[in-house]
Amino acid sequence: MTEPNEDAPRRAAARKQLLLRLDPAVHEAVAKWAADDLRSVNAQIEMLLRRALADAGRTPTSLAPPRRRGRPPA
Repeated sequence: MTEPNEDAPRRAAARKQLLLRLDPAVHEAVAKWAADDLRSVNAQIEMLLRRALADAGRTPTSLAPPRRRGRPPA
């Protein structure tokens, strides 16, 4: 029997939620791109924002590394 992960609620609370309004064509294009990369739309948007911050030289020093793809380790 596995023990519940006590850190999971804390990690989930540390992530910010954002209501984002997108043009339907933009959402469709991002969704297709995400599917091609085997990511969720949310993960794809976060990856794009991280890349844009890095390209602009605005990556915060406190930025956590991106989450690993795939299932979490058992």
